[in-house]
Amino acid sequence: MTYSTQQALVFARVLIGARLDRARRSEHGVSAVEWVLISALLAGIALAVGVILYNKLTGKAKDLPLG
Repeated sequence: MTYSTQQALVFARVLIGARLDRARRSEHGVSAVEWVLISALLAGIALAVGVILYNKLTGKAKDLPLG
């Protein structure tokens, strides 16, 4: 994982953690729009990690001698 990817993941984690913490302390909670945005962000992070893993694994698989 590159340094910029790690920074992005740490930033996203802090941002989501802060929003969730604020929602827990608030009497109103988090609106549906904020939940959708948080869910979309988490899905995007999961997709990015999946693509990175897929590319690394297929790259290593292509390097294997088969015969």
